[in-house]
Amino acid sequence: MLVGIDASRAVVDRPTGTEIYSRRVIQELLTLDSPHRFRLYVRTNPPDHLFEGAELRLIPCPRLWTHTRLAWEMVRRPPDLLFVPAHVIPPVHPRLSLVTIHDLGYLYFPRAHPWHQRIYLDLSTRWNARTAAHILADSEATKADLVARYGTSPHRITVAYPGTDGSLGAVDDRLVIQAAKDRYRIPGDYFLYIGTLQPRKNLRRLVDAYAELAVRRSEAPIHLVLAGKRGWLYDELLEHVRGRGLEGRVHFPGYVAQEDKAALLSGALGFVFPSLHEGFGLPVLEAQACRCPVVTSTSSSLPEVAGRGALLVDPRDTRAIADAMERLMAEPGLVDQLVERGLGNVKHFSWRACARRILEVIDQVSGP
Repeated sequence: MLVGIDASRAVVDRPTGTEIYSRRVIQELLTLDSPHRFRLYVRTNPPDHLFEGAELRLIPCPRLWTHTRLAWEMVRRPPDLLFVPAHVIPPVHPRLSLVTIHDLGYLYFPRAHPWHQRIYLDLSTRWNARTAAHILADSEATKADLVARYGTSPHRITVAYPGTDGSLGAVDDRLVIQAAKDRYRIPGDYFLYIGTLQPRKNLRRLVDAYAELAVRRSEAPIHLVLAGKRGWLYDELLEHVRGRGLEGRVHFPGYVAQEDKAALLSGALGFVFPSLHEGFGLPVLEAQACRCPVVTSTSSSLPEVAGRGALLVDPRDTRAIADAMERLMAEPGLVDQLVERGLGNVKHFSWRACARRILEVIDQVSGP
């Protein structure tokens, strides 16, 4: 059987959550023992050796690629089955189409998205949920959201947990850590956040929690590093930092290269990820893999992902976030416990297992 995959999100230069998912799932699918052939649809050529063993179909188009060019490709040369790991099923598609729906956070926190993006996310997710022969979800939380908010039958949804990069692990060499800190201009001890800088990530409250912690622990100067791509309302976040008088204490180093991520996580006092809503929360697992103690939210999928390897806090409670950060500074025994539990938790997630689950679904929907 010919399985077509929308790989357009997998070949971007600086991948984040769903783009990393798309890339790693495709790579693992190509390595599995399978009777199927795979054809990848891309807008631009991927780097050499990224997707070995797959047929590539390059379809250049600057705008509306899915709705025009990919849809036309489905008319002209349709595969037997189409898998869309990180976007929307095109308006013309094979009867057998699979899609991964990552989260429904826009329904819970609509003000965390521009209005036009919110409308598009709602319409595209409704289309995916209604059109797909079967749906993949990153977590039980997202599966429950689809059932509750869109009335999707639970029998049409399979949870396939994403994994972590096997090459990502703790860095013990202090010189390597210091070199990474120097590259990103990070002074002294620091708490770290890595992710897109946007309202859904709850970063204003994180800044406020850090300000409260800085007052409590004034004898031990610490910094807050908010690393990642600039997202919607980034300027308002920057202005909030200035308004709190924290310009020299809160740092925005930008996107962190994959080769520097482990060193920055390994050198941090803790990884703080108080997001309001996540379909999965891959950064939590990345921090755990690097032996970095984690503070994250009680909301959505994050308890499911973090397991017992994190301090869980109400993301709306600024004081609770500050208290958890202070505990990481004051209780070395707790830090050791969280690190060991986190390492154990990471073992439950792998891209290979995720790809195998997806392949099982492909075989299921294409069965005799």
